[in-house]
Amino acid sequence: MREEGRSPVPCALCGGLRFKPSLSCGDFSYARCRKCGLVQINPQPDALNVERRYKDLHGNDYLAYELENEAAFFELQKLALKDSGFDRIEKQVFAREGEEKPRILDVGCATGAMLEDLRNRGWQAVGVEISPSAAYAREKRGLEVYGSSLENCNFPSGSFDVILASHLLEHLNRPEIFLREAMRLLRPGGYAVLTTPNIGSFQACLFGGRWRSAIFDHLYLFSKKTLKSMLVSTGFTVEKISTWGGIAAGTAPLPLKRFADKAVKLLGLGDVMAVRARK
Repeated sequence: MREEGRSPVPCALCGGLRFKPSLSCGDFSYARCRKCGLVQINPQPDALNVERRYKDLHGNDYLAYELENEAAFFELQKLALKDSGFDRIEKQVFAREGEEKPRILDVGCATGAMLEDLRNRGWQAVGVEISPSAAYAREKRGLEVYGSSLENCNFPSGSFDVILASHLLEHLNRPEIFLREAMRLLRPGGYAVLTTPNIGSFQACLFGGRWRSAIFDHLYLFSKKTLKSMLVSTGFTVEKISTWGGIAAGTAPLPLKRFADKAVKLLGLGDVMAVRARK
């Protein structure tokens, strides 16, 4: 993957062209925009090569990885939705009388475990997934899943009440374009719920370039500030940001991990953040 050609790109948040070193991760590194602080791999591989990773290079190995970790990922997704206040969103949407089933879109839906759960809860659930996991979700779970990028699906404007994107935004070359498309697809008052690593976390500060989320597939590493700024710049109102994860499981005694997890959650310094934003 590291043989891909890479080109310098402007900052996805502010368009800035001046960067300073941020994280050194062995054979690749991150740079920080001097103007707004967004951290990104720069130069970057182009979008076609990034998409090819998940369709061809990772291929069926990626599907095997998703299936092996499906149960754990599903539990984490449920926790993220709980932290975002999704139960309140769900009650609000389902309380509308005289409407068809509310529509929800899960972008980067993987094998469709969350999408299936949402369908069983009464949502008209639609997924987008560019990897071979899309075919699995369609064939094994009977889900409506599109094997393309969100921008190429050509959904009509105002198609969805809620859009979910769990651990997706950091993989995209142009996260700001994704958010603009999400804004277009949401109905007035609709919600976007996003989950992504938090570079402002205790773990990121502790481990630097050895932080578990500083990997070659993550083109951007957001802080609460930079993610909120990008959401606001694309028209969203950010209602809530919550974080969790103080010390990775297995790296410290359990009592210390429990203490760290509670502390970072209270301080907003968790390893992962969930954001609820409204159109």
